[in-house]
This record gives sequence, structure tokens and C-alpha cells, in this order.
Amino acid sequence: MILGALEAGGTKMVCAVGDNQGNITDKVVIPTKTPEETMNSIIDYFQTKKIEGLGVGSFGPIDLNPKSETYGHILKSPKLAWNQYDIVGVLERALHIPVAIDTDVNSSVLGEVTYGCAKDLDPVVYITVGTGIGIGIYVNGHLLNGMLHPEGGHILITRHKDDVYHGKCPFHDNCFEGLASGPAIEERWNQKAEELAQKEEVWQLEAYYIAQAIVQYILILSPRKIILGGGVMHVSKLLPMIRSKVIKLLGGYLDTKELARIDKYIIPESLAGDQGILGCLELIRRKLSE
Repeated sequence: MILGALEAGGTKMVCAVGDNQGNITDKVVIPTKTPEETMNSIIDYFQTKKIEGLGVGSFGPIDLNPKSETYGHILKSPKLAWNQYDIVGVLERALHIPVAIDTDVNSSVLGEVTYGCAKDLDPVVYITVGTGIGIGIYVNGHLLNGMLHPEGGHILITRHKDDVYHGKCPFHDNCFEGLASGPAIEERWNQKAEELAQKEEVWQLEAYYIAQAIVQYILILSPRKIILGGGVMHVSKLLPMIRSKVIKLLGGYLDTKELARIDKYIIPESLAGDQGILGCLELIRRKLSE
């Protein structure tokens, strides 16, 4: 079975072809420009590949309710040109194949559950910390969606007593994304994250905020694995700091085998950046098998 995968991001679109076993046979990167420019390039790519279905993991917010009139539309996006854009409808009409869609972070957690470090585990949480912060949740054999999709980057967290930074989010003064995303780090310290690698205070503060969020996900979702991805997590010293602060914040309340081996519980992504693409292939494989 020949399947297509589209990881639709705010700066780039990754298009790939693979099969129902997760073998990727071709992959290209297309810059994200206007919908017309970008989608024409994507359609041109897939039209020559003889794919039987296409899985899409997209930046959001997205309407994921199949009964909704705006199913498959990108909703109120800060990328104004993409507001209310019918990404699923455009692809279905151009390619004449089934299209399955979810968020980019949900597709990433699906990739890890199907082929990566969380294989056969349930529930699982995937957190990406980069230009924005998002979470994907896999529970009871499915990706979690309800009124909308998870927006775990906007949970409210406690500001550190020494942090005077006002926050990057235009909606909340103290949400996770507003205090801990890559742009927040850059604005708070007046340097890019990669230029701050040796400044201990930067990463102690970052770990404090990420650990707070993780503790809330642990207490509410009780995941069997927590996976961290995104550009900010490329700072190698950060992950051990996060683990230590999670244990401290939990205060001994939970006693599980997962927390006893926290280095195996809170872990980095495992699929060399392909977790989203592999999740998209699994999205469409599941849709076609229904």
C-alpha cells in the first residue's frame, strides 16, 4: 500500500511517501508561504506518487469534528493567510483520495506509539517545546480529541518568584507557552536559545516551567511515558534538570515504577525527527482500515 504523509508546519511542510509498515521511501521539504503557493507545490508532489491515501499532521487550531461544517479547516490561526483554510477539502478535491488529519503533535505521539520509544504503551504524552509548545495525547488506543484538540501549551503555571518577564502569549500572562517557548527564552534573555547553552540560570528556569507542566500532565493523565521534542530540547543539560524538578514538585506523593526510573519515563523523541511523518502514515492507514 502506497501512502502519503504531510507534516504541515508554520515554516515548512514536509511531504513524504511510505507504506503501511512505516517505511519512508521519499521525502521533500516545501517552505510554508501563502496557502495557494504552498498547496500547489504539495499537490504537484503527491500527484505523481500514486498514493492511495494521505495523512496530515498540521499546525492548528484545526476543526477535527467530522460532523462539523468546517471539518478539516485550520481555524483562528496567527498565520492570518491560513485562517479558515480548508486544508482537507483542498487536498481531497485535488488528489481524489481519502485524507486523514490531526494536529502535528498528535501525529508525533502516534508515530512514537506505533514505531518508537512508546510502542505498545498507553496512555502516552508527547510535548514539543520550540517556537510554540504543544502536546499530543494517546489514550485508550486513540488520539485524544474532544471539544477541540489538546491545547496543553496554554495551561497556566506558577511564575518563578525571580522571573520578571511579562510572557510571550498574547492571551495569558503565565501560560506554559508564554513563559517557556523558544521565543519567550529569546525575548527574556535577549539572546537565542542556542547562544545561551552555557548559562545555567536560563535552563534552571526553563526546567522549572517544563517540570510544572509535566507534573500536571502526570496527575491528570497518568501517562506511561512522556516524550519531549522540539528545538529547545536540543540543549542536552535540560532534560536531567526537568526530571529532577518533576520529582521535587511531586513531593513524594506518587510511588510508581515509572517514577522510580524517571530516566526511562521522561525521555527524548526517538525517531530522528520522523515521528510526525510516521504518525501521518499511521493516521491514514487507520482510516483506510476502518
